[in-house]
Amino acid sequence: MSEPFAFHPMDPAMRRNPWPLYARGRRELPVFAHEGLPIPIYSVFRYVDVQAILKDDVTWSNDFTPLPFVVPEETDEGGSVTPPSMLGLDGDEHARLRGLVNKAFTPRIVSRLEPGMREIAARLVADAAAAREVDLVQALTYPLPVTVIAEIIGVPAQDRARFKAWSDQAVSLLGAGFFGGVDPERLRRQRALLVEMRGYFVPLAEERAREPREDLLTGLVQAEHEGSRLSHDEMLSMLVLLLVAGNETTTTLIGNTVLELCRHPDQLARLRADRSLVGTAIEEVLRFSSPVQFDPRRATREVELHGQRIRENEVVLCWLGSANRDESVFERADEFDVGRERTAHLAFGFGPHYCLGANLARLEAIVALEALLDGTRHFERKGEEPLPLHASPVFNGVTSLPMRLEPV
Repeated sequence: MSEPFAFHPMDPAMRRNPWPLYARGRRELPVFAHEGLPIPIYSVFRYVDVQAILKDDVTWSNDFTPLPFVVPEETDEGGSVTPPSMLGLDGDEHARLRGLVNKAFTPRIVSRLEPGMREIAARLVADAAAAREVDLVQALTYPLPVTVIAEIIGVPAQDRARFKAWSDQAVSLLGAGFFGGVDPERLRRQRALLVEMRGYFVPLAEERAREPREDLLTGLVQAEHEGSRLSHDEMLSMLVLLLVAGNETTTTLIGNTVLELCRHPDQLARLRADRSLVGTAIEEVLRFSSPVQFDPRRATREVELHGQRIRENEVVLCWLGSANRDESVFERADEFDVGRERTAHLAFGFGPHYCLGANLARLEAIVALEALLDGTRHFERKGEEPLPLHASPVFNGVTSLPMRLEPV
């Protein structure tokens, strides 16, 4: 008899090396029913199932408000209820908000940032290399994305430390509620965070209405889609989402890129010898070490999947990290290959909720990696002790990365 399938997403040991369990799930338990959780939850491991679920937002909703662990809709200290972000909506309402952001988040706004992005990355790497021993999270993987997303949104430079603190707190609960990891005090702090952010962004938005600028905040204030505008609370929810998506995920992607190159020195040498592989290297990190490991959905009706009955309002966790290692889709799925041709990985999701900032995240990671290759002769991890994990089980990343760098 085979051993029990001990799949516990909050377990640090599992989070550090989930790949063997993912592989077993794909082989033996494509739909795994968790036990002892606040609500019925099922994990889905195969690429074809994950892709199909993410594509179908009629059967599989991204709105979790009917579930018992979701923050109650009560008025906060500001006197209003913050609506769900675009990420937590489906159908026409999701399309309305996405349309507004698409109009504001233009390629022109992103492309004009690239020269400045490269200057920032080069300076950060030069400073890190000069110090020779640094925590690369503090030196590069955090400051580059937070500076870029702050520039896009239009947050004053002197406020970016507060911006990062908000982002860290906003994602600290992400995914934990599914596993019973949310307590009332943490929920209270989350509501207080929204009050603080509203107090900051609403005056800025009113200022942009009077004095428009070339930034996303102005775009959100001015954007119209079929006669619809964002309310202040809708705009706040959107800014929280963009803050997290534009900061946490990219920080994790850059950090995972450096970690995988340190773990695979032959691939790092290959990359140094052939810089044309930088783009495919980033795609391979997205596949091989996906920053976001799972994407949850709520069943809107009873469904049967691989013989497992899933009832209305029960939850499936779509394991992107597993789907991206699926042997039926990717040859040599467990090999890290910086020259792998562009693959149909699901690191940015799939379907209606595909990540709006995917191209920005790719560009930032490419810029960071090129700056690191340009500014160093050699880099390596300092020490072999386990690195501190991101607080949220959604993210596959570390919050500290001690490195040694040899400048050019």
